[in-house]
Amino acid sequence: MSGLRIPAGFSVEVTAPATSANLGAGYDSFGLALGFADTVRARVSEAAVPHEARVDITGEGERSLPRSGDHLILRIAEQILAARDVAGGDRLVLECENAIPQSRGMGSSAAAVVAGLSIADAASTAAGLPEPTAAEKLAWATHFEGHPDNAAPALFGGATVSWYPEPERASSISLPVHPEVRVAVIIPQERLDTGIARDLLPRTVPHADAAANSAIAGLFVHALCHDPSLLLDATVDRLHQEYRRPAMLASLERIDLLRATGLAAVVSGAGPTVLVLGTGDDLGERVSAALGDDDADVVPTVIAENGATTLSLRRLSA
Repeated sequence: MSGLRIPAGFSVEVTAPATSANLGAGYDSFGLALGFADTVRARVSEAAVPHEARVDITGEGERSLPRSGDHLILRIAEQILAARDVAGGDRLVLECENAIPQSRGMGSSAAAVVAGLSIADAASTAAGLPEPTAAEKLAWATHFEGHPDNAAPALFGGATVSWYPEPERASSISLPVHPEVRVAVIIPQERLDTGIARDLLPRTVPHADAAANSAIAGLFVHALCHDPSLLLDATVDRLHQEYRRPAMLASLERIDLLRATGLAAVVSGAGPTVLVLGTGDDLGERVSAALGDDDADVVPTVIAENGATTLSLRRLSA
């Protein structure tokens, strides 16, 4: 054992943004940070805390998420601290203010992962370890999230492209988004488990579809960074969206309708939220007008410049 311990009185506040992955042709590679964020306050309790009462939750998931040591953020923070031989993780308690819709393809699990990672990093640093590098953070986030398309923008913000230079090592770069690009999301009431959406994908796809997606993915980078007028052509997908239609019929019908009117609509992550990329501050209004009488929420948002952020603590419950 290293003998390191989270110091008494340790407390930290972190935020982690919503994300949208795939973005059409960039399956398991492209990602965006969005203008929704969860906020988590963590502190070390002076006394032992009952397993079932370590997390306070408000907002999204307050009636369904565990309040015990089984909460994802706590589990990740504790596992990382244990791997670093830093004691005290079992005395962490959390206050979570959740704003990211859950099971909607907006990266709520990635936000939880990077929040747990950020808390562990802050606690490790307070215990005397050096600040982890960006590559180390991505490695941990990908380990827990499973793939980097949501993890990278949740960590670093903005638009990212992620890939695997080696089978077990993810890398990511940030893209300079054109200043005229705007974003809107269409958030339905229904939810969809990511596992169900993945199970609908075939093991192989036609070579022609793979070739087409490769070209479109390259075009998307150019459109997002330099020429937003090409976003409609640059968000065509032939690898995943159509295969998932049976699990989110209403979402794919919305995409069909929006694309027919010239709006670059895609499935956000595994769905069922729909993401629309375009230009003009009236993008949300144009999306609503195109959809007509629809019970899903159309929410204009932004591409968040910052990913997970560690803040100074302002408040904690007694």
